[in-house]
Amino acid sequence: MRHADRMAGSGTAGSGGSVNGVSGIGGQPAGVRAAASHYALLPLRLFLGVTFIYAGIDKLTNSAFLADTGAGSIGELMRQVRDSSAVPWLIDQSLKDPTAFGYAMACGELAVGLGALVGLLSRLAALGGALISLSLWLTVSWQSDPYYYGNDLAYLMAWLPLVLAGAPYLSLDVVLSKRRRRQGSQLFL
Repeated sequence: MRHADRMAGSGTAGSGGSVNGVSGIGGQPAGVRAAASHYALLPLRLFLGVTFIYAGIDKLTNSAFLADTGAGSIGELMRQVRDSSAVPWLIDQSLKDPTAFGYAMACGELAVGLGALVGLLSRLAALGGALISLSLWLTVSWQSDPYYYGNDLAYLMAWLPLVLAGAPYLSLDVVLSKRRRRQGSQLFL
């Protein structure tokens, strides 16, 4: 076969563009690429899930963080970033009861992390993670200069593919969906 034919993807194996069962890109079998594509979001889901679970547990077990005042407290942090925040009204809301806000944030992170990790209500969990990351970016990370030094923006962007795709494999969402379909089909037999 001529070199130009291989470059055009018209190899001997037909429309897939592979020659002797090997794809034209990187020499990997087409099945490996398909599997890699299928599981491409899994590392992101695992990372975000574990990270948010850790963040939630870290906050819940840190009595200094959950205090209204003092070094390392959520109240002190909110007071420090209030004037440099993009949404000072949101910080004002948190300052009405910093301890309750700290618990809400920690429990939210924990719920989001668990949902992402096990794939339960995964799109909703990802949306929650995106909203938490957005609120942290607009408040705590907003003063970062240049903007890309603030890690909350990167977390926000990392959640978006999971908002769009959910957890279509290795998840409780899939198990529950198959179960509902199976039970639904039995109703009409």
